[in-house]
Amino acid sequence: MDTQDTNTASFPFTGRNGKAGSGGVASAVDIWLTRTFLRAIGDPALRVVLWDGRQFMKAGPAPSVSMVIHDRGALWRLLTNPLLHFGDDYSTGRIEIEGGLVRFLETVYRAMAGTFRFRRGSDDAAYRRYQPNLNSLAESRRNIHHHYDIGNEFYQLWLDKEMLYTCAYFPDPADSLEDAQTAKMDLICRKLRLRPGQKVVEAGCGWGGLARHMARKYGASVRAYNISREQIAYARQRARSEGLERQVEYVEDDYRTITGTYDAFVSVGMLEHVGPDHYQELGRVIDRSLAEQGTGLIHTIGQNRATPMSPWFLKRMFPGSYPPTIREMMALFEPGEFTVLDVENLRLHYARTCEHWLERFEQNRERVREMFDEPFIRAWRLYLSGCIANFNLGNLQLFQVVFSRHSNNRVPWTRSYLSAPAGAADGNL
Repeated sequence: MDTQDTNTASFPFTGRNGKAGSGGVASAVDIWLTRTFLRAIGDPALRVVLWDGRQFMKAGPAPSVSMVIHDRGALWRLLTNPLLHFGDDYSTGRIEIEGGLVRFLETVYRAMAGTFRFRRGSDDAAYRRYQPNLNSLAESRRNIHHHYDIGNEFYQLWLDKEMLYTCAYFPDPADSLEDAQTAKMDLICRKLRLRPGQKVVEAGCGWGGLARHMARKYGASVRAYNISREQIAYARQRARSEGLERQVEYVEDDYRTITGTYDAFVSVGMLEHVGPDHYQELGRVIDRSLAEQGTGLIHTIGQNRATPMSPWFLKRMFPGSYPPTIREMMALFEPGEFTVLDVENLRLHYARTCEHWLERFEQNRERVREMFDEPFIRAWRLYLSGCIANFNLGNLQLFQVVFSRHSNNRVPWTRSYLSAPAGAADGNL
């Protein structure tokens, strides 16, 4: 690798608190390890600064982003397991990023994609890589509790007023987050062709915003399932305050316990927590729940090739999670002979959604610091920035898949129903 490295007094380095980086003068081994690390991740266009001020970068124009490594231990940890230790050491302040975290991650991800070590083909065992928990009934509860039950007050700081923690839909990229989340709920309801009096079951309802919207605007009767105690408590309180208790029932239980028959089955942002080992099980739930002329919709983060999530993401943010490919999703539909009617990819809409979330999170970081601590802030900043980078680069997708039973001929003749107002004729055969 053609790199330049300097160690001059013109680049004094101090940490976040004004203290000099620890570890003394970088040794010949440290220098070799730094060059080895940069080669391993594909020689990205960035500057690496060691604890003694020594810099490493490719020859050519000065890079716009830098990674500052505070101590020798952090460097060695990067070499042993970068997909885990970068996140941990950034969170604790042992690594700093200059020039923008999203830009840094995009730079590194692009470079890594061209390396032998990180360039993978489709991996049929991707879901099980780095996974300590594989979403049994008990494990699913623990996994959901880890992320969603850390306090509704925290999420209220940076989500929209309906507390929707899934991809919004921006008819205009300049739309507000509130408008875009409302547009997302309307898009889902139009795809399901909801009518007053219809019965809907929702698997994984979050804080209940979509169920309330279906009841309030479309006149549907909704039963919504969720295993997050914090979210269910919030959803029930909102339904009471809005007078929707007779139309919306929030059930604190797992999707596997769904009973009854419904005109529509919807799941938004839950499939990522199910795992391919349980897709046929979820498919059987849908099969016993959906009426003969019913319509279903699955909204999920996905990917084009089956690759595992990073071990840091699985350990610190979303244990048990996995974004499926379209091929893997077919395990939901094929055994029950469901017909896929429509597939839409809202990838760039999710990047924009995460930009809104990150901006609001940063605006409220002092309050978050009072609730948690600085490592928590840095970990969530990394998580949201990583989402933006991965959706921008196409490493992650956002699929909305509409389906019905194979014998259902009451399907739209055209796609004009997607732009029709609520309750309008949909052009069924």
